[in-house]
Amino acid sequence: MNDSRTRILDAAEALFAETGYEATSTARIALAADVPKGLVFHYFPQKMDVLLTLIDERTEIEEPCEEPLPPDPAGALRRLAARLPLRASPSMRRILFREADTHRTARDRLTALNRELVRRARRTLELTLPGARGDAARLEIAAATFATVLLYQENLFHLTGDRIDPDALADLLTQALT
Repeated sequence: MNDSRTRILDAAEALFAETGYEATSTARIALAADVPKGLVFHYFPQKMDVLLTLIDERTEIEEPCEEPLPPDPAGALRRLAARLPLRASPSMRRILFREADTHRTARDRLTALNRELVRRARRTLELTLPGARGDAARLEIAAATFATVLLYQENLFHLTGDRIDPDALADLLTQALT
């Protein structure tokens, strides 16, 4: 990959995470990347193209792991929490959450991540709590709660430095289902 293009994306990632997309000018990106402003437009005709490229190239929803599940439902959810399927730097996670309200691409990536996390949590609970399969509504609520808390945790940590204990969350949800 072109060194200048990479420096532009690195600079944009740092600046968008720090001050947001709207507050970051292409001139600031060029200055931080140590490239002429015209080179930013050579690679990215509009500033929006920088954001779209960052999201497309630097965030990815990982494929599920095909390892056998731990036998207990809480352990299986703990493992899922430890392997949150979003591959992205902390800066890119901040960008996704910050820009989701105003930029469709960021919102679409977070929506896809939420759906995948809910799907994996529901499947994990179905496989580890066979008796609960008949209660699809409760499984869906537990899976959605699990996904919401894990995704919200990213914002919480950024804002306050606090983390929600995913082990306690897994225990709470599985106790509620059993």
